[in-house]
Amino acid sequence: MELNKNNMKKIMVIITFTVILCALLINFSAFLKYLGFLLGVLYPFILGAAIAFCLNIPMCFFERKLFSVKNGKKPRVRTAMARPVSLTLTLLCLAGVIALVIGVVVPQLGSTFESISDAMKTFLPKAQIWLEERFSGKEEVVNYISSINLENLDWGKWVETLKDFAVNGAGSVLSYTINATVAVVNSTVTFFVAFIFAIYVLTQKEKLAYQATKIVQAFFSKKAVEKILHVCSLSHFTFSRFITGQCVEALILGAMFFVAMVIFRFPYALLVGILIAFTALIPIVGAFIGCFIGAFLILMVNPMQAFAFVIMFLILQQIEGNLIYPHVVGNSVGLPSMWVLFAAMVGGSLMGIAGMLIFIPIMSVLYSLMRDWVNTRLKEKKMEAS
Repeated sequence: MELNKNNMKKIMVIITFTVILCALLINFSAFLKYLGFLLGVLYPFILGAAIAFCLNIPMCFFERKLFSVKNGKKPRVRTAMARPVSLTLTLLCLAGVIALVIGVVVPQLGSTFESISDAMKTFLPKAQIWLEERFSGKEEVVNYISSINLENLDWGKWVETLKDFAVNGAGSVLSYTINATVAVVNSTVTFFVAFIFAIYVLTQKEKLAYQATKIVQAFFSKKAVEKILHVCSLSHFTFSRFITGQCVEALILGAMFFVAMVIFRFPYALLVGILIAFTALIPIVGAFIGCFIGAFLILMVNPMQAFAFVIMFLILQQIEGNLIYPHVVGNSVGLPSMWVLFAAMVGGSLMGIAGMLIFIPIMSVLYSLMRDWVNTRLKEKKMEAS
């Protein structure tokens, strides 16, 4: 190899990269420590970017529906008002959802705990008798079950404790400790900073995108810039469709359960419907979490209705999965069901619920890039996929 100026530059880059990589491997624990510190500092801005991405979807919807002009240019006043009005409508919708949860679900939880208290007073003695009959051949077990005095349990105290925890949140219970108070304050400040940053990103998103594109163009070749912009565009499109599809699908599923429970006169129809709508945002397993909680609540009132609720859940889940989901969400992420399951399991193992929400669109982007790359290679070789 000729040692000209370009080759020497490449060699120096390789040597520098190798030295840095070796230093990181030798001091890996220190590197993780500093990386964690850096992520802690940047966390409010990362959270703000995530909030901005989610809020950008309804904001673009309002801009497209209320301020788009098919023929001709937009008036200057109309253009100037599009972003503030759309952002305000988005924030009002968000506030409406929060108000719905606080104004409907929280009071419903209070009455639910009172109903559970009344149901437990009749359910547990029956369960005690049932257990005694099932273990009639084992005297030690029967004597232990019979020794439990359910009548002296202070149900009112338990209900008040549960209601206080549900209405006021875990923060009121843990606020007696200094560490918990500091954690609550830090979380509040972090969320406030993230939300303000999200508002800034939404109001200046075109300018920020232009600046980011200029930076990429300054440091990479034209071919690399095209690939980077293609990946970014594909990622934005995939994540947006995934979030929109999951929200619409969860809303429809919650409404289906509410209507069905009202028709068949199941208790806690509104509470269970909202609960399933929220848990259905978690891919694959979310609706089953809502089913488990709903079945437990109904079990305290009527065990037969709880069994019927589980059957109703399985029927509605099949209708939703085979008829509604393909049409509402369809191939929103363009990913076969096998890889959706794989991405959800890997993401859940690494990052919990957040990982499940993130890894599915990431896997979709990788799947699309790999598919395009394979098709390009086959086209270059003048071959067709068998």
